[in-house]
Amino acid sequence: MNVYLDNAATTPMIPEVVDAMVPYMRDHFGNPSSTHQYGRKTKTAIEQARRRIAAHLNVHPRTICFTSGGTEADNMALHAGVEQLGCQRILTCATEHSAVVKTAEHLGRRDGVDFGLIPLNGEGKVDLVELASLLSDGVPTMVSVMHGNNEVGILQDIEAIGTCCREFGALFHTDTVQTMGHYRMDLAALPVDFAACSAHKLHGPKGAGFLYVRDGLRIGAHIMGGSQERAMRGGTENLIGIMGLAAAFDHAMAHLEDHAAHIRGLKAEMVEGLRHTVPGVRFNGGSDGEDSLYTVLSVNFPQHEKNGMMLFLLDLDGVACSGGSACSSGSTQPSHVLSAIGAHEEGRASIRFSFSRLTTSACIQHALKAIAKIRAVSVLV
Repeated sequence: MNVYLDNAATTPMIPEVVDAMVPYMRDHFGNPSSTHQYGRKTKTAIEQARRRIAAHLNVHPRTICFTSGGTEADNMALHAGVEQLGCQRILTCATEHSAVVKTAEHLGRRDGVDFGLIPLNGEGKVDLVELASLLSDGVPTMVSVMHGNNEVGILQDIEAIGTCCREFGALFHTDTVQTMGHYRMDLAALPVDFAACSAHKLHGPKGAGFLYVRDGLRIGAHIMGGSQERAMRGGTENLIGIMGLAAAFDHAMAHLEDHAAHIRGLKAEMVEGLRHTVPGVRFNGGSDGEDSLYTVLSVNFPQHEKNGMMLFLLDLDGVACSGGSACSSGSTQPSHVLSAIGAHEEGRASIRFSFSRLTTSACIQHALKAIAKIRAVSVLV
């Protein structure tokens, strides 16, 4: 049996998404910027997709700018903050995705903006008192904090963070790649200036996503070229990807509560099974808790002679999972997220299991049996 438990890295496309994309691969091929009937048809399809997504988020369609995914959306927001909106400082967290941290570091080197880290509390969440203290000096600032952590599932209170930013006149960008389509969001009500989405995290295609830009906040293009996407992103639109993204979003929001309940039940089943199977098991960042990102479980295994081989051995037994972010795979360094929350410990092994609406109880039981088999040898003393 092959079991896929790496849905935080990517999710398989569902049939509804594929069906929505096929006509735009086969029949409707016009360039959306063309004024003839072929172009008008695809341009209309893109605008309808934009309206559908905006309606799910309770925002105006003009606030949705289609991108190639979450990384581009994160880059676009931070570059706009520094290059166009006057931000002289970027504040983020040590637990952020590399798309944010590396971009902030790059802008610091290139443009001389200050780059600082917001202190986290004992739960790995933003210390709002410290954030207020940092912002109180009046320096024009972009704050970037992800909603749901992709490695350990910590959920940040983006409403409280955004409120703090508004109080001090700071811009607030949040990477919602892991939560968009999994939680209901009223972006019109939230104090958020920018939010990023990636289609392949919610059973859509790779290479498609969007950046939400708060209505009234005008930014120019980060990718230069034509005037596509209301002059916010040059280049011919990824028509096929946008069709898939909109279909995935529609399906996710139509079935959100049922999917969430299903996944939460499977996650609880795995937590209970691990506690029974692996004495001394821990869960990084409180990822076993009710208030964590329900699609992610970060497991900290006690010392064992096969810890260094666990991912490989699980893969041999048909279980696909990861040690953390897929974007940092191949690195010989400990996860920066685990290090930041004090979860990295020599001799112990951390593995991320992540779930989707397509995960079943049989998947969980197969994974638990594989883990038990791997660890059924003498434990190092």
